[in-house]
Amino acid sequence: MRKYFFPAVCLLLSVLSFNIHAQARPPDALAEYRAGNFERSVQICRDEIAINPNNLESHVVICWSLIRLNRFEEAMRYARAGRAIHRFDVRITQILGEINYYLGRNDEALQFFQEYAQSAPEGARIDQVYYFMGEIYIRQGKFRHADIALSTAVHWVPGNAAWWVRLAYTRESAGELSSAMEAYERALSLNSQLSDAQRGIERIRRTMGAQ
Repeated sequence: MRKYFFPAVCLLLSVLSFNIHAQARPPDALAEYRAGNFERSVQICRDEIAINPNNLESHVVICWSLIRLNRFEEAMRYARAGRAIHRFDVRITQILGEINYYLGRNDEALQFFQEYAQSAPEGARIDQVYYFMGEIYIRQGKFRHADIALSTAVHWVPGNAAWWVRLAYTRESAGELSSAMEAYERALSLNSQLSDAQRGIERIRRTMGAQ
């Protein structure tokens, strides 16, 4: 009986140790964000910031979550606080660009996106930065600028059919019909159900047929 006692005690202590460790493990805001639990991520970050107001990681993740929740003004407050903690953190730079984009502040957004592109030309979100820049140039009617930005975006993510549609629309708006057709066709090769691409091709065919 005694020979079984010691292994059993060791096993019990191991289980108890694991449970205590699991219970003591702090919640992970980034994991909650990646799982789509944005409200939970926000709450965890708020608790972390209350304990340590200079926690830059918490400011970054709470901004990402608030943007996904469309709470842009609230995200702006945390982004500005993050900027004060670390002036040159490129994640905060991109976040400020994105928030300003959604708030319709095109010039401010462009400034931050251009800063990101200069500071992190191969950064983790460089594709999104160029996509947003392209959309801003479309808003401003600067279609050749938009073409350059969106061409760069699809260079980084060539499988994004929606971005190819926007690039095609930009070229169509600039009167570059042949290259617009190519971009619409590329979009349809990635997703044959894209109605915007189908309508774009029909428009171009009508226009070219009338010339």
